[in-house]
Amino acid sequence: MAEQFGILVRIAVLVVATLLPLINPAGSAAIFHSMTIGISDAARRKMATQIGLNSFILVVAATFIGSYVLDFFGVSLTSVRIGGGLLVAASGWKLLNADKKPGPITTDAKKLEARAFYPLTFPLTVGPGTVSAAITIGASLKEPGVVLWQRALASLVGLAAVALAVFLSFRFAAQLIRFLGTTGTLVMLRLSAFILMCVGVQVIINGVIVVVQGVVQGIEHP
Repeated sequence: MAEQFGILVRIAVLVVATLLPLINPAGSAAIFHSMTIGISDAARRKMATQIGLNSFILVVAATFIGSYVLDFFGVSLTSVRIGGGLLVAASGWKLLNADKKPGPITTDAKKLEARAFYPLTFPLTVGPGTVSAAITIGASLKEPGVVLWQRALASLVGLAAVALAVFLSFRFAAQLIRFLGTTGTLVMLRLSAFILMCVGVQVIINGVIVVVQGVVQGIEHP
């Protein structure tokens, strides 16, 4: 029993350790705050809650059905990496080269709800790298001595912890910004945008490497 519990804990920790660095909730908090300047605190809290929920749904879907969806549409994981990497890199480049802090994305309630998914959840929070990692986790979660529903439950616990970290980071983004001050906020925003762009470029490179390796193997072993 103790060994089985240890396996379940290991699965949950693996999920958190794999996805949390990719999502980087603290770094995304500065971008979230800058893109919601001008809206009420209540609306911002609601958006933080919605983004946390969206993030949870997205990583759960990627983990448990992502590979089946890709197979159904005939899309490879490499294509997702390259296409998503381009999107993330473009978003990071746009934020990095903004002449001033971006204003509020909108003040309309319905538009705020829509923007809570795009671009704030995807690709700025849960990007293609995270989706790819979640799909990989879902395909590799095989532990002897643990039944399927137990593996699924342990994975859900880890995914919920990641989504909670996203919610808390965005929910208290204003406090973080006040702590950093004007200069610190600007530095963190630019740095986060640069890292976001670099993550996108790295995702693209990883996808291209896989393509090149496939071509080389095809030439060497026709």
